[in-house]
Amino acid sequence: MYKEQMPEEVLGRINRKENVVILDVREQDEWESGHIPGARHIPLGQIARALNEMDQQQETIVVCRSGNRSGQACDFLSSMGYNVLNMPGGMSKWTGQITYGK
Repeated sequence: MYKEQMPEEVLGRINRKENVVILDVREQDEWESGHIPGARHIPLGQIARALNEMDQQQETIVVCRSGNRSGQACDFLSSMGYNVLNMPGGMSKWTGQITYGK
């Protein structure tokens, strides 16, 4: 099971310069249309292949458009022993800075 953290809480942590790792699991076109600065991009369908690129101990906040796909990613990652949080509401509720493009 995994925990959740609302977008405004995540934004607060970023603003406090906490060491937050954000993983965006949306598709490439969604990523290019706007993502959280500094986030890592691994589309949901590629998560299993990218496990070795992730730190199992590091708390990772998983993001998608609305919270559904990130929830699926959190289900999978937490079952594999990863320390993950889902961000319900996803990018549709994000009020912080956004970076565009690849």
